[in-house]
Parts: sequence; structure tokens; C-alpha cells
Amino acid sequence: MEIKLSGVVNDSIVDGPGIRFTVFTQGCQHNCPGCHNPQTHDSQGGFIGDTDLILKALAENPLLDGVTLSGGEPFLQPLSCLHIAEGAKKLGLNVWAYTGYLWEALLDTKNPNILALLKQIDVLVDGPFLMEQRSLNLLFCGSRNQRLIDVKKSFEAKTVILWETETAYE
Repeated sequence: MEIKLSGVVNDSIVDGPGIRFTVFTQGCQHNCPGCHNPQTHDSQGGFIGDTDLILKALAENPLLDGVTLSGGEPFLQPLSCLHIAEGAKKLGLNVWAYTGYLWEALLDTKNPNILALLKQIDVLVDGPFLMEQRSLNLLFCGSRNQRLIDVKKSFEAKTVILWETETAYE
């Protein structure tokens, strides 16, 4: 399946816990001032990738702990990102995603592809990057408004449950 990419990183240690394969999607309408990945905003930029090739790279790397969907905005390409997330889960990897949308806004879309993608994600880092709330002391996010959401627990509780580092992936 095709996916519009800005790039991939085979061995990230900053996009979630452990060693991660990070997929940077291309295209983002949030255009947050001070964004860490401004080169991913232009929907006409980047290149066409293949989700099957990404899954092949995941399967060939026994050191990976997980996959991170970043961007750009992964939720602009929910089917392609879903394909990657499902394949990662089959390989026993955890899945994280970064989005400029709020959890509540993603649920409110009622888009079945977005909801299916959310159900494959372990941790969602939500919210736009806000320069005035920027902090270098935060774990896995850039500004204080962003939340690390435990997706499974949040679906079960029907409210946002934040991810707790000490109990994660034991």
C-alpha cells in the first residue's frame, strides 16, 4: 500500500521507549510554529513509500521494541498507517503515534479508518506543539499541553488515561 513519507528512522531512541522504527508521514495542516519537523508539512513534498517495504524492514530488525507513527500528521493517512500498525502488532511490537489533533477530536470524527488506527495504537501523543509551553524536560513530547495517552485503557474507561512509564510494556 502506498504512503506519502518524509522519511523513516530505523533506530530512534527519542520517539518512545526502547529502540523504535519511526515513520515520518508527509503532510500536516497544523503547521505549529516551532515544530520539530517542519519539512513534513507540505503535502506536495516527500516521496511515495510502500507500507509492505516498511513491514519487511520491521521484520528484519530483531532489536526493535516498537514503531512510532509521526509526521507530518499520520491521521491524514489512516489506512496506510493502519496497515503498518497492524503489521507491527503481528510482529509483537508496540505502536506509538504523534498527532496534532486532540484525542477527543479524533474520536469525534467518527471516521472508521481513524478509529481502527487508534485501536492499534498503544500510546498516542496528542495535541499541537505550542512554543509558549515548550519544555526540554518532558518525556517523549515537546510542549506541556501534549498528553501521552494509554489508548487501550482510555477506550475501556471512556475517558483519557495517561500512560504510566513505570508499568509500560513489562
